[in-house]
Amino acid sequence: MKNLVEELQWRGLVHDMMPGTEEQLLKEMTTTYIGFDPTSDSLHIGSLVPIILLVHLGNFGHKPIALVGGATGMIGDPSGKSDERNLLDEVTLEKNVAGIKAVLSRFLDFNSKATNAPILVNNYDWMKDFSFINFARDVGKRITVNYMMSKDSVKKRLETEGEGMSFTEFTYQLIQGYDFHHLYKTHNCLLQMGGSDQWGNITTGTELVRRINGEGAKAFAMTCPLITKADGSKFGKSEGGNVWLTADKTSVYKFYQFWLNTTDVDAEKYIKIFTFLDKNTIDELIEEHQTAPHLRVLQKRLAEEVTIFVHGKEELEKAIFASNAFFSPTMDDLKKLDETTFLEVFEGVPKAKVSKEDVENGLDMIAALSAKTNFLASNSDARRELKQNSISLNKERVVEDYIISSKDLINNQFLMLQKGKKNYYLIQVM
Repeated sequence: MKNLVEELQWRGLVHDMMPGTEEQLLKEMTTTYIGFDPTSDSLHIGSLVPIILLVHLGNFGHKPIALVGGATGMIGDPSGKSDERNLLDEVTLEKNVAGIKAVLSRFLDFNSKATNAPILVNNYDWMKDFSFINFARDVGKRITVNYMMSKDSVKKRLETEGEGMSFTEFTYQLIQGYDFHHLYKTHNCLLQMGGSDQWGNITTGTELVRRINGEGAKAFAMTCPLITKADGSKFGKSEGGNVWLTADKTSVYKFYQFWLNTTDVDAEKYIKIFTFLDKNTIDELIEEHQTAPHLRVLQKRLAEEVTIFVHGKEELEKAIFASNAFFSPTMDDLKKLDETTFLEVFEGVPKAKVSKEDVENGLDMIAALSAKTNFLASNSDARRELKQNSISLNKERVVEDYIISSKDLINNQFLMLQKGKKNYYLIQVM
């Protein structure tokens, strides 16, 4: 077997690892699982790391299992949380489970006939018929309260002010631990992976495997670091909230822009974590970027690789086209964009609305710049800028007596004003 641990280590994807894990992965094809809790009907880029870990596992000849937590999702993982989670109703949970299965199926071929073909499971399937009494006898008896309370996820909640932790969330690590035992018995699963905040839950699972199946039972654990930005802020958030892996929640254009706008320090870190480029290629890209940082070689390659992985090459090309359209010397490319993408391209640009009637009756440039939109402070400011030939309409210079009409509209509803080279304004005609 090729050395998966070595590969993950240079990429910065190993945080904690139980002794013997690397030796097990070098010895034979090892079935490994990672869990995904259905807190939404999609996954955001925070879930890209576990997805990528599953793909690496398959690429290195191991057998990945993606577990969707239909049962654990009913309880809520207390790890890293300061407050009790709201419980999801069954209808929402079913919708979320279906959505997550659909996302995972884009990255892993669950219909493959290969020896190490990935498997998709839902822990609700084996937990739904478990009675409370049987669970208390068969599982609860194996792990002491002292052991459970020693976990950081429990200690932090008990030590901080607030409502503490309910019995429901306290049992979460036992249920996740039982998942490991079940997969050990049914699929010979020997390793669980996850984020570093999952170490306590995962090691409870390894302990439960050994206590139920005897000291000879083998079970291993490995976690990856939680991804952060260089400035310490949370990874995976944009101004509009989470960056999702489905285009209905985060458009491909916005997704591409997120990666394109990463800092130099973050891009150097992320290109190792979020792409499958080999070490030599990445080292060369970093060196090229350091020679000419203004060309943003790292950010461009990072954005391209991740967008192709998540959305495909065709969608990447559309996102690049939309990105370039803004800086095109003419309006031709902008006119080809649909309304949603057009508005996303102009996100952050000052906007104003005018009535369709105003434009149909003829809107003079001074009114368009001041009274109707407040882009410029006064009519005199508007006249001065127009006389200085610094105002453009739809990327063409205009003079003071220019009258805007319906023929100037982009896609029948937009007008783009520009003062100088960098100050853009957008008028939406309603």
